Amino acid sequence: MENSCEFAGKYSNDVTLKELRDRLAEFAEARGWDQYHSPRNLLLALVGEVGELSEIFQWKGEVAKGLPNWSCDDKEHLEEQLSDVLIYLIRLADVCDLDLGQAALTKIVKNARKYPVPAHQTT
Repeated sequence: MENSCEFAGKYSNDVTLKELRDRLAEFAEARGWDQYHSPRNLLLALVGEVGELSEIFQWKGEVAKGLPNWSCDDKEHLEEQLSDVLIYLIRLADVCDLDLGQAALTKIVKNARKYPVPAHQTT
């Protein structure tokens, strides 16, 4: 029997980066945290969260897609750490007045030019 977690694989609504950015800005403002959310501080917090994310995988060796052998608790912990990284990344982009979504799309186009599909490869 497959191990299914209550939260795994559920996608209720697609959330935009703008919605996340706005909610995070409101959250920080309501708590008076804007004074601490300098680009430097947010970057350091982001690096710390990436470190915590890395710890999850540190001694697991290669991990299969979909994490079939992981417990629900392990998957939930991973989900939380990934969310922390995303939250700090979005907040950092906002504080720097950058459009993260557009920047990502632009980067994909640049990468497509830099790494073209080989001529012998078909899709």
